[in-house]
Amino acid sequence: MRISLIFVSLLLASCSWLLPHKVEIRQGNLISPEMLARVKVGMTQMQIKAALGTPLVNDPFHANRWDYIYRFEQEGKLIEEKRMTLYFENNTLQRIDNAAPAK
Repeated sequence: MRISLIFVSLLLASCSWLLPHKVEIRQGNLISPEMLARVKVGMTQMQIKAALGTPLVNDPFHANRWDYIYRFEQEGKLIEEKRMTLYFENNTLQRIDNAAPAK
């Protein structure tokens, strides 16, 4: 009995150094350079949706602004973040703000 208790204690202690697996997390819209090249000022909202997909953020307080955000986390650390904001007026694209990655 004593030997089994010691064996089980050693077995459990030997597993304590293992770390849990952390999943890669990819969120948002990944916009490739090819997709971005298709977007031009003057396009309609429907044309933009066909080229890029639905925006991640559709703010009701800024209906004429669409935000495309992409985040990639690995092992709990931010690896990559990209943001792109499109501004519309009368259903037509007026400006593209392809911001530098946020840190």
